[in-house]
Amino acid sequence: MSTTPTILIIEDDRNILNFLSISLKTNDYQYITADRAVDGLALFNSGKPDLILLDLGLPDIDGIRVIEQIRKTSDIPIIVVSAREMEREKVEALDKGADDYLTKPFLIGELLARIRVALRKRAPKTPQNNVFALDGLTVDFERHKVTVDGKDVHLTPIEYKLLTLLIDNAGKVLTHSFINKAIRGYNNTEDSQSLRVFMANIRRKIEKDTSKPRYILTEIGVGYRFVDE
Repeated sequence: MSTTPTILIIEDDRNILNFLSISLKTNDYQYITADRAVDGLALFNSGKPDLILLDLGLPDIDGIRVIEQIRKTSDIPIIVVSAREMEREKVEALDKGADDYLTKPFLIGELLARIRVALRKRAPKTPQNNVFALDGLTVDFERHKVTVDGKDVHLTPIEYKLLTLLIDNAGKVLTHSFINKAIRGYNNTEDSQSLRVFMANIRRKIEKDTSKPRYILTEIGVGYRFVDE
């Protein structure tokens, strides 16, 4: 039985569909394709793919609705690849359950990197201790202790919650509304400014260079992503 990941491409632009197909094949991925949402949903149900690349501007059903349909039954990684550049559309796609978003045109290397991150996040995890470590940053979840290069870092309770939320969802773009709901239990658009302040404080405490962050990246107008590779 093959362990090669199978990727479902739902894209109505024939040129982009061919480009994605060739790129995936060259990088040893299996793929199945659909140029309409209805066919894509059928392949999702029958083909058991490991990840979906989804265009939003489909001719029959809007891609946002496709995300909603899939999320009723599955947590399969969904990476939106779309020409839509409006921040509100990116936020809506991510809030509905997409894991990531790339705006056309894009570099294939970046797409492949995001595919690897999404697939790794989905892979079964082996039992391990409650310590996260990456490039000098260590988080002991059991003791609620954070260190950088062996030195203790003091985070406020909400800063610690934010950092662990990002780590738990490493590689995934978390929108402002998702973060606020996860941390506070509700979403208030006015909290975006306070969220920026909290993130700036966390970066100041864990990043070696806040102008070139290693761990927490800002997706402008959308949210934040924790980079674990």
